Amino acid sequence: MRGFLASSTGVTCAAALALPLAPPAAAAASSAPPATSSAARPGAYTPGGTQSLPLAPLARDRAPGAAEQGLHRRDVRHFSLVGVVWDSPATELHGRVEVRTRTAATGTWSGWRELETHHADHAADPGTPESTSGRVRGATAPLWVGESDGVEVRVRAESTPGTTRSAAPLPTGLRLELVDPGADTPPPTNRARTRAEPAVLPALPALPARQKAKPHVGPRPSITTRRGWGADETLREKGYVYTKKVKTAFVHHSATGNNYRCSQAPSVIRGIYRYHVNSMGWRDLGYNFLVDKCGHIYEGRAGGVSKPVLGAHTLGFNSNSMGIAVLGTYSAKKPSSAALKAIARLTAWKVGLYGMNPRGKTYLKSGGGNLYRKGKKVRLNVISGHRDGFATNCPGKKLYAKLGTARSKAAKYQGR
Repeated sequence: MRGFLASSTGVTCAAALALPLAPPAAAAASSAPPATSSAARPGAYTPGGTQSLPLAPLARDRAPGAAEQGLHRRDVRHFSLVGVVWDSPATELHGRVEVRTRTAATGTWSGWRELETHHADHAADPGTPESTSGRVRGATAPLWVGESDGVEVRVRAESTPGTTRSAAPLPTGLRLELVDPGADTPPPTNRARTRAEPAVLPALPALPARQKAKPHVGPRPSITTRRGWGADETLREKGYVYTKKVKTAFVHHSATGNNYRCSQAPSVIRGIYRYHVNSMGWRDLGYNFLVDKCGHIYEGRAGGVSKPVLGAHTLGFNSNSMGIAVLGTYSAKKPSSAALKAIARLTAWKVGLYGMNPRGKTYLKSGGGNLYRKGKKVRLNVISGHRDGFATNCPGKKLYAKLGTARSKAAKYQGR
């Protein structure tokens, strides 16, 4: 997927906040993630962990002014999600990142698959404590590959499209991150909280109009909680951060690819969660909610599904909004009708709690970005795409084109 950044370089979806609280137990103390490969530390890796492998120059790098790093084909411990990170989140990777993986069950190698290289559009707003914690790294979008035990990667610098300049140097500290999502249900760390939180919040029926305390609030849909998808709560930062209200829902795609079964969606989410926290240094999963292609809805960032939890999904517009990521890549593939229905049901309920009309417009103040300067009041749809707040291809051409349908459905769910 090639987006249309102001620099004419494509960007994609995925990110989260990194608050200046005590670092999670699994986070590295230094700026570089810990090496946990089986080759470097044979006893360090456990199911649910991350293998972090430094990239090295490749011998076939012959182009003048270009750079190529990677890893030749090698055996590794089992993983299901892959990404590449580097030292500075302020440094863009101008180039191509490709991986090949070997399926654990059959021993078959895949073809080369490209990772989305631009991730800066998902981050805390510029100048905030979340963006200056010192733990955040630059990264590609993660790619879901299914259970694998072999990998090969190559990263090649390229010049910016539309220019004649030589390729920019690759970022420093390039590392390959191989994530094992772990078990469905990690050991509980807080017995009282675990007992209090169900795995799934059941859907609530709409009240008759005469009984509604707040008109135009859609019925709450069924939501799989963090306990339900198996979040290991020891990974994230403790405590919760809230904004004042939810005036806008930004729709994203996760850019993790479409090769997953709906039964695997909890594993995909656990993989993204680990990648965001352990590999990229964020405080928690970046999105407030996630939706799979079968229309199941999942709780994202911790803090309460009905509360205005502050996420890090749309650079410059994280305050007074929420982020919904549809699992998959929708640049060329149409989203399912089930996913669109889930977006509509979720937004009808959540923005309705704050008196918002899904077919309406609202204003948000920009925290700074490549479309709007910091402090500018911007008029947005109550249900917007990521690209409405930042110059990016996210949520993909095909999903963005369907947001009008989601708005209409959400308004009907509110009884408008």
